[in-house]
Order: sequence, then structure tokens, then C-alpha cells
Amino acid sequence: MIKIIMHGYNGKMGKVICELIEKDKECEIVAGIDINPTNAPFPTFSDINDCDIEADVIIDFSTASAVSRLIDYCVYKNMPVVICTTGLDENVLEKIEDASSKIAIFKSANMSLGINLLANLLKKAVSILDENGFDIEIIEKHHNQKIDAPSGTALLLADAINDTMSDKFEYIYDRSNIREKRSNKEIGISAIRGGNIVGEHSVIFAGRDEVIEFKHSAYSKEVFAIGSLKAGKFLAGKPAGKYDMQSIMDTL
Repeated sequence: MIKIIMHGYNGKMGKVICELIEKDKECEIVAGIDINPTNAPFPTFSDINDCDIEADVIIDFSTASAVSRLIDYCVYKNMPVVICTTGLDENVLEKIEDASSKIAIFKSANMSLGINLLANLLKKAVSILDENGFDIEIIEKHHNQKIDAPSGTALLLADAINDTMSDKFEYIYDRSNIREKRSNKEIGISAIRGGNIVGEHSVIFAGRDEVIEFKHSAYSKEVFAIGSLKAGKFLAGKPAGKYDMQSIMDTL
């Protein structure tokens, strides 16, 4: 039985993951961390440093401001961690990079298997379409409670394309102040916020007289919860290093 600490258990995604784990026969939640703790069928803590429960892995779906202390705790406890929180600043990303030499860290901007499969497909597509003059635009849509823009997933998809093409593209987020023709060395990224849209990402390759569009739509948060739980199971017992959804997909 894999023992899991849920970091951010009382948040929207934390609750979904907790419900999923309750039905799972391979793992269990042994503790929960949240700044607003509530009654739960496991020990809870408002401060991660107060948690003295032994576990195999921590799954994090909290806020960007909480991740730095989480990394310090995991290094101290020598505990693997799955980081699902997005919107992290450069200092935290550097801390994660340094910590990966000491502990196993799983980090992905999106925990959906579908999105990560899409990223792989885009690598193939851009290697063919770019040399044939196709422009690239990414449009992402999310609910009106999301505080970061563009989404981490939009950047994941853009990076998949850009890495394949040796970082030749510049990301353009706003054209309102640009009074010039579109460059063929840019990826336009647009963010839409409204209602309760769970998550929708479209990648458009626009060429002469034809358009190719890749699209992924998430209809519930359970999509990301399933991926997060897969990551937790995958990471438990792994040696120090950096892991992501591609690591899981390579095993499928």
C-alpha cells in the first residue's frame, strides 16, 4: 500500500484527488496539509513542518506561494514529491532543480495523459509544417477563478514546439501595441477566462489555404486527478531525479 500525504487537500483539486484515492486499492492518504484544515479521515496540519507522519510520496496541488516550503520539507524528510501547482516563479523553479539532485521530483504543467500525448504530436507536426510556412497560434480557455495567464499547459505545448525547433520562436501574448506584420518566428498565445470552463487548449497551424487544428478539452477536474495519482504511484520508491508525464508515457 502506497502511503500519500496530500498537500492542499482542502482545495478544489485536492478534494477530487482525495475522493479518487478513497476508491483506490493500491494507496491511501495518511495525512493532509492545508492552510484551511477541516475534519478529514486522516491527520491534518495547517503547517507542513508540523507533519510527522511517514509516507512514500507527497502529492501537491496547492498554491505557488506554498511550494518553496514544501520542497524544503521534502528534502529534509528525503521524500519524493509530485508538484502539480503551476504559476511558479524562477526562484522556486531553481529550488526544484537543485532539490532534484537529492530527491525524486515529478513536475508537469498538466497532469492529463491526453495533453502530454498532444505535446508529442505537436513535436512531429511542427517539424513538418514549419518549413512549409505555417504560422502557430495557441488559444487556452479556463474558468474565471484561474489567477495565472497564460496557463501552464499553454506554455507546456508552446515549449514542446519550441524545443523541437531549437528555440527559434518568440512567444507573443499581446498584439495591441504591435503595429507590424506577424513574424514567422513567433507563437501567439491567447488566454480566455470565463464561467466554469475546466480547461480547453487549441493549437492552430495556419498555412496558405489550409488550417490544421489540434484541440484538447477537459470536462472535469478528475482528468488531472487521475494523472496526479498515476504520478504518485510512479514516483514512490524512485531515486533522486526529475520526472514528468513523459516518464510515465514511456512505460505505457
